[in-house]
Amino acid sequence: MEPKKPGGPADHLANERTFLAWVRTSIGIMAFGFVVVKFSLFVKQLSLMLGKEMELRSTGLSALTGITLVAVGAVTVIFSWFRYRNIEKQLNEGKYAHSSGLLTALTGFIFLVSVLLIVYLVEST
Repeated sequence: MEPKKPGGPADHLANERTFLAWVRTSIGIMAFGFVVVKFSLFVKQLSLMLGKEMELRSTGLSALTGITLVAVGAVTVIFSWFRYRNIEKQLNEGKYAHSSGLLTALTGFIFLVSVLLIVYLVEST
């Protein structure tokens, strides 16, 4: 049995590219949260520009949803950094154990938010 070799430069660069992809994902989640929070303000400003006063019913869900999305984006970047450091350590030790916990959690969260947004949009029309 041959001893395990540490990961080479290609392995480390792939780990870094994956980390940067997670960072882009977290920025996208946070940007979407910001848009959700500011959307009602945009609609109000648009109605004033068109000369029509629109009555917006505010349930507070857009602010809560947006803030939650920004927080999840921030948590995602923290977890992705821990994942990056863990894989870097494994590569240096010559062993790698795949973990899909972060991917599973984020997929579940995005699905849940999607369902909630669909329900919200159906009820508001």
